[in-house]
Amino acid sequence: MPEILIIDGPVVLPDRVIPEGEVRILEGTIVYAGPVWRRRPAGVTVVSSRGGYIAPGFIDLHVHGGGGADFMDGTPAAVRTANQCHARHGTTTLFPTTTTGSPEQIAAMLDACRVVREGWSVADGAQIGGVHFYGPYFAEDKVGCHAPEGRRDPDPEEYRRHFATGLIRIATCAAELPGAVKFYQAARRRKCLITCGHSNASWDEMQAAFDAGMRHVDHFWCVMSSVASLKARFGTPMQASMEQFVLAVEEMSTEVIADGCHLSDELLRFAWKMLGVRRLCLVTDASRAVDCPPGRYRFGSGHDGSWFENDGQVGRVPHSQALASSVAGMDRMVRTMFRATGAPLHEVVRMASLTPAERVGIAATHGSLEAGKRADLVILSRDLHAQATIIGGQVVESPPAGGR
Repeated sequence: MPEILIIDGPVVLPDRVIPEGEVRILEGTIVYAGPVWRRRPAGVTVVSSRGGYIAPGFIDLHVHGGGGADFMDGTPAAVRTANQCHARHGTTTLFPTTTTGSPEQIAAMLDACRVVREGWSVADGAQIGGVHFYGPYFAEDKVGCHAPEGRRDPDPEEYRRHFATGLIRIATCAAELPGAVKFYQAARRRKCLITCGHSNASWDEMQAAFDAGMRHVDHFWCVMSSVASLKARFGTPMQASMEQFVLAVEEMSTEVIADGCHLSDELLRFAWKMLGVRRLCLVTDASRAVDCPPGRYRFGSGHDGSWFENDGQVGRVPHSQALASSVAGMDRMVRTMFRATGAPLHEVVRMASLTPAERVGIAATHGSLEAGKRADLVILSRDLHAQATIIGGQVVESPPAGGR
């Protein structure tokens, strides 16, 4: 592979933006990222960003589908379709995320992800960093838009079988469920990022989860406990919730869906100011409706997943104002977070790249433009739309948006 030189735009580093910089790539690895060198090596292939930002590829820890496909469809074709969709929006590594499907559906999803991961080529879109085992271990009163029929308490025989595949890198369970602590302990032995989500947990239950290895909370403020929800559960005196636990415990991290529909600007600003860029990740939580026209879609398996409505901006539960996942890629999350918070661009990009890489344990090779790391990049227009995506030094030629 020839050496590649990306020029003609600002370079987004973890701690600053260089107004005019360049990135050099050799054999799929970054060998330099910084100010423009005076000399250009002979034989290099030059790629112009045309004034756009040269940024690290995005890393999505929480994503269900896109382009008309859901990972829970359980086929390699569906996995590739979703991965190609998110590559169009600048994501270079993602963690396909399960829902409340049956054990057989989850097993099929894991197998499809394995097939695509093992045979990956750049034509397949974003790479799979591992699977996010998310549903089905949700609290009964916090299932959200997921099909309630598939919700269940942790089953050691089931999750041990799934962990044995070696694919799962992120593991979620509601902290108040019977058997949650044993689930967390099993996930910790597998060195997963352990999360609590779709939960009405109290502080004491969160503390027990933390002691067992839990360090992250899924989509902050969405289907999670609050002081009010815990009052309904326990009465008075009122109790601290997942929100207070995350804010108070420095080892905890969380994520926001910054699509402009799930959370208001002031909540996004609050999360950034209170948690900082090393504890806050951007995620899409995207459904199959990304890049698809408004209409009715299945969340989860296309066979029996719950229905939701894509109104062109967000997913909603039919005949309700309840939200049902996002319908947008990561570049929209970056645009919204940048506008809403006024944070420096390098901090916003970090929340979509290096911070998730750190949390899931791949920061040595992914998440920033640094020499020695994998050459995963996105070129963003000045208004922060993804213009080109490069994975392992290869330009992604994704099929056009469409959906099915």
